Amino acid sequence: MNDRMAKINDVFQRVFDDDELKIDRSTSAKDVEGWDSLMHVTLLINIEKAFGVKFKSSEVAALKNVGELVDLLDAKLGAA
Repeated sequence: MNDRMAKINDVFQRVFDDDELKIDRSTSAKDVEGWDSLMHVTLLINIEKAFGVKFKSSEVAALKNVGELVDLLDAKLGAA
């Protein structure tokens, strides 16, 4: 797990209050208990804060899994 993915995993653990939660590129909302629309917004806000970025609603509307989120972060921050 690279540093960016590890940091994203930390955000997921904090947001979902689950220290055992492990995510990978294929993880989607159906894989995480409690990941509903409200938690999705909370998660994105926390990721924005953790990485110092801002997402446009059009950018996040099409995200299907964590891998696409990582790719979006890579595009905003430069690949690690």
